[in-house]
Amino acid sequence: MKTINHIVKDQIGIHARPAGSLVKLAREYESSVTIKKGDREVKATNLMSILGLAVICGEEIEIRIEGSDEDIASEAINKFLKQTL
Repeated sequence: MKTINHIVKDQIGIHARPAGSLVKLAREYESSVTIKKGDREVKATNLMSILGLAVICGEEIEIRIEGSDEDIASEAINKFLKQTL
């Protein structure tokens, strides 16, 4: 299992456009991808669940990737987070 901790830097937080892009990216891999904020954890392949976390600028999220292609998936997701959120 790979874990990525990321502090959201986007002024608006995680809103529809980047959340949609993250869902699309997570669906490209066989590995299970989840996002955790506080005590809530959701699948990264479900747009409404991600938006339901209501992540704002400055909050920390944890991304967990587990599966056969977790190394490749974690690299791509980490790059996405740094560039987008």
